[in-house]
Amino acid sequence: MRVLFVEDDHILGAAIRDHIVASGHSVDWMRRVDETMLAMQTTSYELVLLDLGLPDGKGMDILNHLRSKANDVPVIISTAQDQIEMRIEGLNSGADDYLIKPYDLNELTARLTAVARRYSSHTLPSIEIDDLTIDLARKTVSLNHRQLTLTAREWSVLERLIRNRGAIVPKRDIEESLYEFGAEIESNAVEVYISRLRKKIGKNIVHTVRGIGYQVNK
Repeated sequence: MRVLFVEDDHILGAAIRDHIVASGHSVDWMRRVDETMLAMQTTSYELVLLDLGLPDGKGMDILNHLRSKANDVPVIISTAQDQIEMRIEGLNSGADDYLIKPYDLNELTARLTAVARRYSSHTLPSIEIDDLTIDLARKTVSLNHRQLTLTAREWSVLERLIRNRGAIVPKRDIEESLYEFGAEIESNAVEVYISRLRKKIGKNIVHTVRGIGYQVNK
């Protein structure tokens, strides 16, 4: 899942960003309203974690902009403002959840997963392909009832393919699930992770569609 993370506190932001990445998601970390607006114009996100107090404006303006454009991307507000009026305003403006700082990072992970699951029309509790079992909610993969260990980026690639099962996923889409906004992408990165996945889950799950991308059959 690709997350747009908006937070101007450098120390707190780095800790939250690293935790989300370690949970298997890619993160674009923005610190201002203007750069957040630009990111939303150029990139499609599956979830927004939004701070309300920013140096050049209000996070609520970002939320209002999204909803005015009929963009229903899930939004979790993250703020130190423990005021019931602010929470009500955020929820009434279209936020899906609310976290008051400081919060436990494991709770954040659970909230991210729960909100994303509610909005994903492709989410299934468990998917079986031959002897492979993939649990998207728990982020586990088992082969012949033996649980496999995937790295965060290997899981990101597999999750993108499974959520689009039956469709051909372009290489560019897989790259976007791997790297944060502005990061340099190695030309053969996707091929490397596909190769690693095949060694773990079997050679016949992920198919190469030459010149286009990759596919997992239904």
